[in-house]
Amino acid sequence: MPDITTEQHGNHVLLIGLNRVAKRNAFDPPMFHDLARAYGEYEADGDLWCAVVFAHGPHFTGGIDLAQFASLFERDDPFAQDAGQIDPFGLRSHLSKPLVMAVQGITFTIGIEMLLAADIRIAANDARFAQLEIARGLYPLGGATFRLVREAGWGNAMRYMLTADEFGAAEALRMGLVQEITEPGQQLGRAVAIAERIAAQAPLGVQATLRSARLSIMEGEAQAAARVRDDMPRILASEDFREGLASFRERRAARFLGK
Repeated sequence: MPDITTEQHGNHVLLIGLNRVAKRNAFDPPMFHDLARAYGEYEADGDLWCAVVFAHGPHFTGGIDLAQFASLFERDDPFAQDAGQIDPFGLRSHLSKPLVMAVQGITFTIGIEMLLAADIRIAANDARFAQLEIARGLYPLGGATFRLVREAGWGNAMRYMLTADEFGAAEALRMGLVQEITEPGQQLGRAVAIAERIAAQAPLGVQATLRSARLSIMEGEAQAAARVRDDMPRILASEDFREGLASFRERRAARFLGK
């Protein structure tokens, strides 16, 4: 079995699964690159409008397999991607389309940083989180040092990044790391339901929303506001806008094409 599985769900949703179950889905370099390749394939496929990342087995991920990554840490960028891949951390490259993530059980280090790079996060109530890097002589390299601060606030982020202490799903919800908690086994179904809801909306509008929100974080509200003015003519000229207007007038569900 591959260490990363992909399966199309319905017309426009892609399911991406972590599948190194015997190792608690800990990432070795090939698995990381396979995930980056799956992200790249999702990005490149115009018929896929939302993706869900989940894990096979009882745990989301135990983190990175340090023994396998050790030699790569001697390089400038141990997580560098090849052509056609998208960085699962969203640092070197990022998706333009939405990503929902569902976690359960152990969700350590890279698992938290993958969550922080996703757009909507669902956790089973048995999820266990820890940012353990400082206990291994490292520090978080995949974005937690600034994204967890942004999502959870300075004190909450430092409480766990500076101690390497474990915390549970209820604490993750309180801090904003996840948006919903489910019973174990229901997290994937809930994530898929949200992805299907997203995929029922106008893809151009969804992608423009993500782009605008990301721009506001990276470059500030003034740049995001300017981009809105630039985007409006293209959105208003789209077939999806005409379909949205027609469905409103005719009081029916819209049938968007992403054009």
